[in-house]
Amino acid sequence: MRPTLNWVAVTSAAAVVLLVGIVIASSWSGIDSDISAAGWIAMGFGVIVTLALGIGLMALVFISSRRGYDDQIGRKDV
Repeated sequence: MRPTLNWVAVTSAAAVVLLVGIVIASSWSGIDSDISAAGWIAMGFGVIVTLALGIGLMALVFISSRRGYDDQIGRKDV
């Protein structure tokens, strides 16, 4: 039963992301904006850097938690 729920959750999340993307794309096309190629490159670079930073920081949080580094903070004998 659990693998079925995982697939339902993944499918639902993908559908929501797709729906939000469609709404944003239709809204964006209604706005009269002229972005140059350099602007698109800068925006893409900004998205990639932001995602990399977020993923890297979350990875550090999980690694720290799994190795027990966070447990030492509350102990008085350390």
